[in-house]
Amino acid sequence: MKIAIAGGAGYTGGELIRLLVHHPKIELVQVLSNSQAGKWVSDIHMDLKGQLDLKFEKNLTSDYDCIFLCMGHGRSGQFLEDNPIDSEKLVIDLSNEFRFASDDHDFIYGLPEWQKQDIAQSNRIANPGCFATSIQLGLLPLAEEGSLQSDIHITSITGSTGAGQSLSAKSHFSWRNNNVSIYKLFSHQHIPEVYQSSRAFQKDFDSDIFMVPMRGNFTRGILTSMYLDYEKSEEHVIELYKKFYANHPFVHIVEQDIDLKLVVNTNNCFIKLERFGNKLHITSIIDNLIKGASGQAIQNMNIVAGWPEDTGLQLKSSAF
Repeated sequence: MKIAIAGGAGYTGGELIRLLVHHPKIELVQVLSNSQAGKWVSDIHMDLKGQLDLKFEKNLTSDYDCIFLCMGHGRSGQFLEDNPIDSEKLVIDLSNEFRFASDDHDFIYGLPEWQKQDIAQSNRIANPGCFATSIQLGLLPLAEEGSLQSDIHITSITGSTGAGQSLSAKSHFSWRNNNVSIYKLFSHQHIPEVYQSSRAFQKDFDSDIFMVPMRGNFTRGILTSMYLDYEKSEEHVIELYKKFYANHPFVHIVEQDIDLKLVVNTNNCFIKLERFGNKLHITSIIDNLIKGASGQAIQNMNIVAGWPEDTGLQLKSSAF
């Protein structure tokens, strides 16, 4: 499969290139970037020296089978208007532009653990948000059971790469290092994604989701802590989750304590479940750049192509 990437100079674009150069079934034919056009990709992503012989280009010219859109929020629609793409070509958008079902587009929401069959039959995939991925994977088995019957309280902390590559006052090293802060309290843009998928399983879900997003002083990863009312036993809910994710290779239900280093540099999601009185606590961890972005995009490509989901994604964490 021939692959093009639009917006290859940023964090998700760079991560996508790093993963794709080792994918056994693809050829990367073109990488676009307005800001870096004419420069060697390996001069911007220097860790790719000796692995890739391509320059950034400004215009889409190469023949390709699949294109990944990594240009940032609000720019994908304009790109597709400027570059009409045949319906048989696969488009995977990593922005937030097409994540919600609408008559205005034909993109499928690309969370494989929710609607793998629909993804397999579509050539237009909207990749989920990183926070939304960690939260949804922690809640969907309960939604299928009809057990989302109370308000959901979430605290989720992300690494600095979640803010993108563009600098701001609160993304500089001198501010972010040795620091933790809250932002977009109860109003994060990924919350509606959680409602969309939860209501696909549990149509009457109308409880509030109170999310506290936090900036961490580390580079990559998301740790999500959630709790809600739940009356059934811990043994029951663990078996519920194991059954729900039995055919999904990247989600692992564990009973030991978990930490971010277990999943950083992988496409995995680890989930731990603990019941305290009538409360169920859920911990969900992912790498925001891989399962939360570029790795999940490749997972979706593999599904559409009919390849095993983990093709090119047999990645190992750095445990120390």
